[in-house]
Amino acid sequence: MAHPSITTEKINNVLCISVDDGKANAFSISLLEALGEEITQAEADPDIGAVVLAGNAKIFVAGFDLDVINSGDAKAITGLVSAGGSFIRQVYGASLPVVAASTGHAVAAGALLLLGCDYRVGVDGPVKIGLNEVAISLTLPEWALLIARERLSKRHLQVSVANAKLFDGQGAADAGFLDEVTAADQVVGRAI
Repeated sequence: MAHPSITTEKINNVLCISVDDGKANAFSISLLEALGEEITQAEADPDIGAVVLAGNAKIFVAGFDLDVINSGDAKAITGLVSAGGSFIRQVYGASLPVVAASTGHAVAAGALLLLGCDYRVGVDGPVKIGLNEVAISLTLPEWALLIARERLSKRHLQVSVANAKLFDGQGAADAGFLDEVTAADQVVGRAI
């Protein structure tokens, strides 16, 4: 399922999936389904040994499309959050290593996607990474709380989940959103 915001490139045995919608890289149902299909195809391809998920030069993923979240349409909101949860759980349980190349900001569901990846490389700089749901009057679903408890440092769990603290690159590595940081122009290469 092709999506206009997704480009893929096979580098040796790594499938690099990049998302760039020209804006905030917000998750829509169609984007989540297309990304899920890319992961499924990669798992079925014996020539692919790992997947790298990358964003654009400013942002990894900004989370769910706020036009949907703020629409008041309960069915649309539930559908989007459910699709996001399914994709992040798919990444978390993938049979191939999935490495995040966090090329910029990663907030809300974007930060949850980081938590779902096997390894996470990010920018050593003034990016914003974190679970800001509480700050925008949303609550985390149970699956998100479980993955946050597993991946985040216990020292940072409360301020990350309940206080919506956002971290820069180094802070995100200390908190557990990232495994390592590097220069912005090195993130994708290091992830690969």
